[in-house]
Amino acid sequence: MKFSKQILILLLCCSLLRFNAQAESLGPMGQSNEQPPTPPAQHSPQELQQLIAPIALYPDALVAQILAASTYPTEIVEADRWMQGHSKLKGGELAKEVDKQPWDPSVKALTQFPSVLENMDKNISWTSSLGDAYANQQQEVTDAVQTMRQQAHKAGHLNSNEQEKVTTQGSTIVIEPANPEVVYVPAYDPWLVYGEPIVAYPGWYPVPGIFLAGAGIGFGIGFGVGFFGGYGWGWHHWGCDWHGHRVIYNHNTYISHSRTIINRNNFSHNSFNHGNFNNGNAFHGSRPGGGRPGFHGSPVPHFQQGTRSGAFSGFDHGGNVRGFSSRGRSSFGGGSRGGGFHGGGGERHH
Repeated sequence: MKFSKQILILLLCCSLLRFNAQAESLGPMGQSNEQPPTPPAQHSPQELQQLIAPIALYPDALVAQILAASTYPTEIVEADRWMQGHSKLKGGELAKEVDKQPWDPSVKALTQFPSVLENMDKNISWTSSLGDAYANQQQEVTDAVQTMRQQAHKAGHLNSNEQEKVTTQGSTIVIEPANPEVVYVPAYDPWLVYGEPIVAYPGWYPVPGIFLAGAGIGFGIGFGVGFFGGYGWGWHHWGCDWHGHRVIYNHNTYISHSRTIINRNNFSHNSFNHGNFNNGNAFHGSRPGGGRPGFHGSPVPHFQQGTRSGAFSGFDHGGNVRGFSSRGRSSFGGGSRGGGFHGGGGERHH
């Protein structure tokens, strides 16, 4: 009996030793062998200024909408294509149909400004890079907006006029519509308006209506936002908290839930691809079961020191950059003539 107990104890000891050896080979309990996600690539101040230059002089609420929507580049493309296919919709009818779409509120908001949406679509490389920067360097991006505004003001190109009100609060410059119900989108050359020339974003396509050749600012498009006011994504739901370095949506910090922006929510770089992407056909294939189309191509490159590359590197939308005159009536340096306003959200008067 005593001998049997000794045998049993010996077997139990051997089992414990084997178990401990297996546990050590698997590593500490509760720890994963997976490597932590790669930290986001940080854009330099110069790269951020280049990214923000095309929109820094827009009214605050429009800047907020663009920064938020840039984290949804696939929806930007979808929305612009949808707008092109529904060009006959105007005013309240347009707002009603837009509200039915599955897009983020920021993307819906931009349908009030077709030329801005078109610009983000045609320059999707810039858009996706802007969204990546805002998702990963929110404070630096909002600071870049203020830096560019200060430069434009110093150059004499940013002042109050009949279209917009420009006010200074300490070191912060705030831009608002002169009439809260009519929003004018300034037209300017983002590479010249800030005084010292800025290197143009690679492949930048100047969209007529919001690009104006020369160093001044013009106002040729007025948008009535009244028809969109009754929806939760309308104009008055957006703003920028410059001191808090954040976009405001419905009086709270806007949080993007995009699953396509680089490093956002620790998603793999392979979840956001580029290539095989052209102006005529934004998507290559679609997901089974009627899901949203997806991107196909190579992994996304990061910015490297001394280079400027977007999340859709090599994207070409229009060949050589050339200047367009502003549509409608233009005014410079706060002149007296503004773009014509046609009542109804998102409707233009040329």
